[in-house]
Amino acid sequence: MKKVVLTNVFLASLVLSPLCIAGPADYLYTPHIERGELELDVKYGVASSNVGAHPQAASIGLGYGVTEYWFTEGYLKQKHAASGDSTYLEWENRFLLVGGEGAPVDIGWVTELEAPLTSVAPWELRTGPLFQSTFGKLQLNGNVIFERAFGGADEDSVGQVTNMGYQWQVRYRAGGAFDLGAQGVGEMGKWDQWSKAADQNHRMGPALYGKLALGEGESIKYNAACLVGMTNAAPKATLRMQMEYEF
Repeated sequence: MKKVVLTNVFLASLVLSPLCIAGPADYLYTPHIERGELELDVKYGVASSNVGAHPQAASIGLGYGVTEYWFTEGYLKQKHAASGDSTYLEWENRFLLVGGEGAPVDIGWVTELEAPLTSVAPWELRTGPLFQSTFGKLQLNGNVIFERAFGGADEDSVGQVTNMGYQWQVRYRAGGAFDLGAQGVGEMGKWDQWSKAADQNHRMGPALYGKLALGEGESIKYNAACLVGMTNAAPKATLRMQMEYEF
């Protein structure tokens, strides 16, 4: 009965919630996968740009661990910017290629296809390798992400090119309900011809993580980060957060 109620809440939120999505709500991919786990996922983010604008973003999705090596998730996404609102459907797939329980290094791969529901936005494909390693209580993540727009200009108003970005994370697993760490993300421009250093987008800052067990295999996981722009091309500050209900 609880799952039926949650499913109805999820479907209703797709129809009633004012969603928005863009860079501010993007999250850090990990190669970790739990087979048979069903996940309701909500993200939100807001950025403070150098021109005084405050682009906002949010998404809601439902994902499932199909096997120990494959996780798939569908999202409804929307973003709000000075140029207006745009809405997307997104399909994400993560794969664990090397590693698993007790392995010193996990290597995965992510593919994410974004389809616009508004005519002015392009299709986008994101893909790249994911890396994770653990040293005692310290968890380290590093990802390389390639992004290409189809049928129009990408978020940087550059059409039909492949851009390159990265993600990194350091997390100290204290063993309680709260973990501390740091995250960083950035975009360098075209994969084979990086932009000038001043035109690249680099952000980093502190992060907070946690997991609350609800019993019967259910839990709530969350993470949040406050990222500060390290270059003139980056937003001055970005606040992003994610909450997952796992059952």
